[in-house]
Amino acid sequence: MPDTPDNPTGGPAAPAQGAAQGAAQGAAQGAAQGAAPGSAPGTGQVPRVSTRILAQYIRDLSFENVLARKGVQGEVTPEVQVQVALDAKKRSIPGQYEVATKLTATSKTRAAGEVLFVLEVDYVGVFEIQGVPEDQLHPYLLIECPRLIFPFLRRIVSDVSRDGGFPPLNLDMIDWVQLYRADIARRAQQAQQTQQAQGQQGGDAAPAAAPRLDA
Repeated sequence: MPDTPDNPTGGPAAPAQGAAQGAAQGAAQGAAQGAAPGSAPGTGQVPRVSTRILAQYIRDLSFENVLARKGVQGEVTPEVQVQVALDAKKRSIPGQYEVATKLTATSKTRAAGEVLFVLEVDYVGVFEIQGVPEDQLHPYLLIECPRLIFPFLRRIVSDVSRDGGFPPLNLDMIDWVQLYRADIARRAQQAQQTQQAQGQQGGDAAPAAAPRLDA
């Protein structure tokens, strides 16, 4: 397991800045409006929330040095694009969950858009979580849990890009709250498009499905 980086901030190519303070707030707003994070509905009591990282591991990793394989003509001024996707599922043991952060970093020349390298990593954290109400669990898993393991993922990306022959790619902090909200908006848009398509075909429009965790 990699050590926690001394400086978990800075560098190019990140979706947004900082999510530490916004994670709990975003989870509460996205799952139970008007309720405090972890509060039991209708009681006003706040049960103790416990989160333990049981394990972290790389499920998949690839790095392609396109520059060395094909070569690039002219001046090389890199521009890096980073895409992040999240996934969470229950484990067979009660209270345990797997949260996967799938990150793709693509470096291209700024002038011609020629690819220099492509880095793909699927990084998984195994968590034991207690005290989070069911209606707040989904945003908690996809906001707070990725935030906790991001420094380790950031170190991996930096080391792999450096060992691949390029300057280390030091990712900025990611706004996990914004990332979660964007995913919810995308799901809602897809559901709306499906309903419209079914309506045009004369079928009954199915209600939009709420986000769920795969068992």
